[in-house]
Amino acid sequence: MRVLLAGGAGFVGSHLADSLLARGDSVVAIDNFSTGRRANIAHLADIATFTLVEHDVTQPLPSFDGRFDAVLDLASPASPNDFATMPLEILAVGSTGTRNLLDLAVADGARFFLASTSEVYGDPLVHPQPESYLGNVSCIGPRSCYDEAKRFSEALTMAYHRWHGIDVRIVRIFNTYGERMRPADGRVVNTFVVQALRNEPITLHGDGEQTRSFCHVADEVVGLLAVLDGHLTGPVNVGNPGEFSMRQLAELVVEVTGSSSEIITVALPPERDGDPLQRKPDITLVNSTYGWAPSIELREGLVRMTDYFRTAEQIH
Repeated sequence: MRVLLAGGAGFVGSHLADSLLARGDSVVAIDNFSTGRRANIAHLADIATFTLVEHDVTQPLPSFDGRFDAVLDLASPASPNDFATMPLEILAVGSTGTRNLLDLAVADGARFFLASTSEVYGDPLVHPQPESYLGNVSCIGPRSCYDEAKRFSEALTMAYHRWHGIDVRIVRIFNTYGERMRPADGRVVNTFVVQALRNEPITLHGDGEQTRSFCHVADEVVGLLAVLDGHLTGPVNVGNPGEFSMRQLAELVVEVTGSSSEIITVALPPERDGDPLQRKPDITLVNSTYGWAPSIELREGLVRMTDYFRTAEQIH
């Protein structure tokens, strides 16, 4: 396929580009580098089937030579720090940006793939979260710029599917971690790993009993491709149902890194108000339909990520 990959220099997007290219697809990555990084795709520069276009998808898209078979929308800041510093940009990319990409898919007769998020479930009252759960989301809280942008993106995608008849796929991603994450973007895994590598105190918000389910990016990408290539419109949950408390995560990070960091508790900062207490995907749909399930245990994934941070990121 010839694929347009919006957000192709981002954490998940760059790994997805690797896998698309490895299987023989050609990739045009588009990114404005607001959170994506050139280092994530530097190794692709000499590959003939890879092209980088520096552009903001909230602006009219440039003209492309030839049509695309698939348009993949992974273009959004996605970390707690981004929610506080880029709320308007997040809302714009989830509305205008997604619509621009949908219009391109309509014009090319391409399949459209939306990378949505478990954040559409909000602070869930149902556990684990199946795709049928409609969520418990605050539309005015500190996280609302991202939660509501993705909910709107999903609604927009389905409106285009019904009105224009285009082929669409919606995937809901759960707490991906791994190599190429930005060290200081505010997400919990990389925050803990960086603190541990620096032998700084690892800071648990509140009592540390909040839970998340962490999926290594290598597993995540396999799941994303299964949805892209499959027949389900979605939404489809893709994540690891293994559930860990933040305290368990912190203890495992200390063990894996061999750190001398102590684990301390701190008050939840105002910008983290509304953080979900629990998060765990029900992956029955993707598993029963495509046979996908994650295979990388959290310990193994943390070793990979720690090795990357020690080398590529030079954490001191």
